[in-house]
Amino acid sequence: MSTDLPELHRPDGSPLRILAVDDEQMLTDLLAMALRMEGWEVRTASSGLEALQVAREFEPDALVLDIMMPDLDGMAVLRRLRESGSLVPVLFLTAKDAVGDRVAGLTAGGDDYVTKPFSLEEVIARLRAIIRRTGHAMADEGQSILRVADLTLNEDSHEVMRDGTEIELTATEFELLRYLMRNERRVLSKAQILDRVWSYDFGGKSSVVELYISYLRKKIDAGRTPLLHTVRGVGYMIKAPQ
Repeated sequence: MSTDLPELHRPDGSPLRILAVDDEQMLTDLLAMALRMEGWEVRTASSGLEALQVAREFEPDALVLDIMMPDLDGMAVLRRLRESGSLVPVLFLTAKDAVGDRVAGLTAGGDDYVTKPFSLEEVIARLRAIIRRTGHAMADEGQSILRVADLTLNEDSHEVMRDGTEIELTATEFELLRYLMRNERRVLSKAQILDRVWSYDFGGKSSVVELYISYLRKKIDAGRTPLLHTVRGVGYMIKAPQ
C-alpha cells in the first residue's frame, strides 16, 4: 500500500472495488497484485462479455479496461455500461499511441487512459485521481458547496442541482464543472482545462474539451438561462447572468 498518499476507501469504510480487464493473464495478475497492495478489493476478467457480467455482480468503483480484447472490445464494453445507466469511471489500457485513439477513448465516455507499456505506479496514480472525482472514495475534507446563480455543486456528496433539479454527471463532467465553478467569472483556456481535468495535453488536439463543454451545456443550460460561456479565441467560463 502507498505510504505517502492518504488511503482511499468507500464512505462506509469498506475497501474500494476495482475490476481489471485484459486478455493477457500475466498483466491482469500484475494489476491485481498492485491494486491489492493499495488495500483495494480486486476482480479480473479476460474478455468483454466476462467484464460486463463481473461488473453487474461486483459493482466496482472503477474499471481498468483494455481496448483490444476478444468478443467485445473495450469501447463496446463501455458503451453497454453507459447504456445500462452505469457511470463507473473507466481507465483505458491501450497499445495504441496515436492521439486520435486516445481522444476516441475519452470521448466514448472513458475517464482516462494509459498506453502500454506502462508502469503500475502510473495506473495506481491515475485510478486514484478518477476515483476521487467520482465521490466513491471517502472525502477527508469537510462539506464544501460551490454556487453559481441557481446551480450548486456539493464536492463531498457529488450532487449537482440547478433550480432544485438534480443533474446527473459523469466523473469527468463533474470535475470539469467543479473546475469552472471554482474559477467563476475567470476565462479558462483549453490547455488549462486539459491540464487540470485530464492531467495531460493532446499535442494540440483539444476537441475533447469542446465535446465535454457541449455535454455540460446540454445538462446544465438546456432550457435555462446560460451559465456556461465561450470566449472566442480564449476559452470558457461560468458566470451568473447579469
